[in-house]
Amino acid sequence: MRPDTTEKKPSVSADEGSVFATVRNLWAYMWPADRPDLRLRVILAIGALLLSKVATTLIPFAYKGIIDSLDGSAPDNTLVLGLAIPIVLVIAYALGNVVDAGFQQLRDVLFASVGQNAVRKLALQTFHHMHTLSLRFHLSRRTGGLSRVIERGTKGIEAVVRFAILNIAPTIVEFIVVAVVFVWLFGLSYLGVLVVMIWGYLYFTIKASNWRITIRRQMNESDTDANGKAIDSLLNYETVKYFANEQMEAERFDRSMAGYERSAIRIWTSLGFLNFGQAVIFYAGFLAISIMAIMGVMDGTLTLGDFVLLNTFLMQVYRPLNFIGFVYRELRQGLTDIEEMFKLLDQAPEITDKPDAKPLAVTGPTLRFEDVTFHYDADRPILKGVSFEVPAGKTVAIVGPTGAGKSTISRLLYRFYDVTGGRITIDGQDLRDVTQKSLRSTIGMVPQDTVLFNDTIGYNIEYGRPGASRAEVEEAARMAQVGNFISSLPKGYDTPVGERGLKLSGGEKQRVAIARTILKAPSILILDEATSALDTKTERDIQAALDVVSRNRTSVVIAHRLSTVVNADEILVLREGQIAERGNHAALLAQEGLYAQMWSRQREATEAEEALARTQEDPDGFVKRGAPAGE
Repeated sequence: MRPDTTEKKPSVSADEGSVFATVRNLWAYMWPADRPDLRLRVILAIGALLLSKVATTLIPFAYKGIIDSLDGSAPDNTLVLGLAIPIVLVIAYALGNVVDAGFQQLRDVLFASVGQNAVRKLALQTFHHMHTLSLRFHLSRRTGGLSRVIERGTKGIEAVVRFAILNIAPTIVEFIVVAVVFVWLFGLSYLGVLVVMIWGYLYFTIKASNWRITIRRQMNESDTDANGKAIDSLLNYETVKYFANEQMEAERFDRSMAGYERSAIRIWTSLGFLNFGQAVIFYAGFLAISIMAIMGVMDGTLTLGDFVLLNTFLMQVYRPLNFIGFVYRELRQGLTDIEEMFKLLDQAPEITDKPDAKPLAVTGPTLRFEDVTFHYDADRPILKGVSFEVPAGKTVAIVGPTGAGKSTISRLLYRFYDVTGGRITIDGQDLRDVTQKSLRSTIGMVPQDTVLFNDTIGYNIEYGRPGASRAEVEEAARMAQVGNFISSLPKGYDTPVGERGLKLSGGEKQRVAIARTILKAPSILILDEATSALDTKTERDIQAALDVVSRNRTSVVIAHRLSTVVNADEILVLREGQIAERGNHAALLAQEGLYAQMWSRQREATEAEEALARTQEDPDGFVKRGAPAGE
């Protein structure tokens, strides 16, 4: 099954004209259907914000009253009353500001749970979705870059949710209230100048912000690339050291950071241009209205208090106006940050369960490949009509040259990919007709390259069956012949294994992987070249543990070293995606074909390796030149 490459319209976009449509698509995170308590918080937060806007609107009238009461026009016989009025108005002015600040802080407190729930919900959804995407997808992406996209996106969603709900609509309400006040107190001419100023301010803000989006995207791409290179280099720390390429890695990282630096400088430069342009437009309108007000005071149509009231309203308009410009910038920037993450969420999984898929029912299990064909790319077939059966409780080994398609078989069994022809069945059930969870719960894997979680040995073994008791974990370790080694460690099962298990040797990691599989107790076992990267002695020790795991289990052994498959019930020899030979070890040797040639070459190599080891050791078991054996 090929991924759908049809061009789809993204559900979240930072492009011009998509902002409000995008906010609608994000509504589920702002107004969660399953959380009535959070919906109530949103309502209360908006209520608190509207009350703060009421206080904000009334404050300038108190200020006007103070100025008018102190302009010196009051007669002497009203001195006491004249003194009381400004004091009361000053108190009202102070209280109004306190109420405004209090309701704004209450809004933030109420909305904190809503914003953080949105971040958590989206992060969890993205994390889960990443695990549903195909192996093909993950093989083509850098883990570091992917983590950066998710990190920026989860932060962006909180900004979008917060600004969209708590700022845009109430600010529009405030503009309407101020417009009504302007018409009521000062007339249409003042309103006309105010409207032209606000329109010019918003038009300039939107156009300049749209221009800055391209720069922001470039900065995000450079940031993602730099983080991907950093994580990739650190994960391959040993390889960097092997080749003394620290300087080369630093230069690669710096090239990406140089691109980020250039984009960041352009972002700040463009922000300066945007802020300056906004200030010019606002103060041009401020100048025009102030001149009109001065003329009104001079001809007696306005009082000095009216002039102060007008300027106070203008300052109060500037705050939400500047803030709505900031909101729009942050909204667009937040959308730019999350659009990449939503592209991931829009990515359809390549492998999905059918609507009527049922859990796998295991009775044997008997595994069967029926004329299976497969290709990663249509012009490069990997498997060409492969058919074989693994009876319940039996072991079938698959060997062959590199590139013959051996490991592809294990990936198809796990349904990381779907076959392009034929079918694979377990107890007669097509893998495409059962749920992926039940299928993968039935199969145990011991891979060639064992990667452990950066946690303790106990955690990594228990990963085979989460919730298993310590006694069960220890029994699995004993059966994998790693129990004594773990017990000898100062922290025992609580010993950290390090990033990807690098604190353990190859043999120790492999035994931990075997213990993990034993604890899982799968009905079907896949050993994918589980010992090919180990030395001969360690291989023999590991093989003994593998024999314990595979006993009485339906097993598929994918092997490079033929010495590990001599006891298999049947051996399949793959060549160029087809079964070239099949039979047990003795029968294949008798055929004197490809298997016999491979056996002969590997036996000669093994004998030469053992002979070399013998010549390096003296009778006392010490390597010549004074080094202890095995060092």
